[in-house]
Amino acid sequence: MSEKAWFCYILKCADGSLYTGVTTEPERRTRQHNDGLGAKYTRARRPVKMIYCEPAQSQRHALRREHEIRTLSRARKLSLIRTTP
Repeated sequence: MSEKAWFCYILKCADGSLYTGVTTEPERRTRQHNDGLGAKYTRARRPVKMIYCEPAQSQRHALRREHEIRTLSRARKLSLIRTTP
């Protein structure tokens, strides 16, 4: 049985704020956020747009990376997004 691929992502919300999360299906997760089925934070800040997505080795690695990104300042998050191809 193959293991699912995990991703850590950043969304830009309609109010300009950034939201970080993890998923196995980035496109589906973005749709869920925009349909109001995602995180409570994004429900009041729709529409959202995925502006960053990076693969992770496992769910554990994705969650660890999510925590690292969430602790970054907004400026550092934007720098990360700009410098990623």
